[in-house]
Amino acid sequence: MFTGLIADLGDVVAVEQNGAGAVVRVHSRLARELHDGDSIAVNGVCLTATEVGDGGFAAEAMLETLERSSLGQLRPGVRVNLELPLRAEDRLGGHVVQGHVDGTGTITAARSEGFSRVLDIEPEQRLERYLVEKGSVALDGVSLTVSQLSDHGFSVSLIPETLQRTTFGAAAEGSLVNIEVDILAKHLERLLEARA
Repeated sequence: MFTGLIADLGDVVAVEQNGAGAVVRVHSRLARELHDGDSIAVNGVCLTATEVGDGGFAAEAMLETLERSSLGQLRPGVRVNLELPLRAEDRLGGHVVQGHVDGTGTITAARSEGFSRVLDIEPEQRLERYLVEKGSVALDGVSLTVSQLSDHGFSVSLIPETLQRTTFGAAAEGSLVNIEVDILAKHLERLLEARA
């Protein structure tokens, strides 16, 4: 389990794709806290470190992960948001993030609003029903609040601290982002479907 508070910006150094999936190699200071088999969230996707050393780690992404998330578009030189799993004694500073990406969305606009930066996101249509104004959403692994809903998606407002610590400081219109909706909304929907 994660909280959506990014611990480091990692640098993708290699992506080795084949017909069965991909191996992503990332340079990060977090490698010193990792061991083979540990979980790490890469742009919001929970992956397992398969090799750790030399200031970085490698993780495998299966076809399902590559199809459902933006990880299939990673290239060397791209920066990624990284977070280690929550420890029992840690504060839950963001919200419950599982690292199980539900789909993707596209940044359709970015604008300044006071000291914040507002991003408009157009998600896959099937995800819209899980989004509520002032509700939680994880974008590329970052715990954010839905600031506004629209006919074609939603907006999030980012403070300077978030822009500095995450990839959103450089995010541009047209960028693809991973979306994980609130797990409580998905469970509630499933329970109500079972009762109907």
